[in-house]
Amino acid sequence: MSRATTILAVKRGNQVAIAGDGQITVGDTVLKHTANKLRKIYHDSVITGFAGAIADALTLFERFESQLDKHEGQLKRAAVELAKEWRTDRILRRLEAWLVVANKDELLVISGEGDVVEPDDNIVGIGSGGGYAQAAAKALLKYSNLPAAEIARVSMEIAARQCIYTNSNISVVSLGDEPDRTLPSS
Repeated sequence: MSRATTILAVKRGNQVAIAGDGQITVGDTVLKHTANKLRKIYHDSVITGFAGAIADALTLFERFESQLDKHEGQLKRAAVELAKEWRTDRILRRLEAWLVVANKDELLVISGEGDVVEPDDNIVGIGSGGGYAQAAAKALLKYSNLPAAEIARVSMEIAARQCIYTNSNISVVSLGDEPDRTLPSS
């Protein structure tokens, strides 16, 4: 799994949110504190986040969006086709990135090995702090009534306190009943 970033996706009912920190590191040096690792694509009906090498992730975003267009917004089909392309293309096989993609109905992870995974519990964390953020989100999803975007933000704040590769400059994009917004950290 990619290091040096944290991305978390949470789905609750017809709400889905992806949160990401803003830190870019190389080794033990922070190069940037305010990076945006999240995107809305396909007519703002799909949200995405990435962990890994930035140039590689942008290449994958572009290829994934092309697959979404080709398959008329069918998230799972586009993800599977990207995974097939990833496994057979010599250049893509060398890319070091993970993607989280979601619409109101589905939440998927496209791994650095070209796998497509649909998490069982509507939560997934990737990157260095992904485990911390995912654990916090599981607890908040089970024991609170917070909307998906708020669960994602609070969980990322918890991860930022635990993981040195995760900062507290948190961005959140969401779909569903709640508005898309960047939530300030507390």
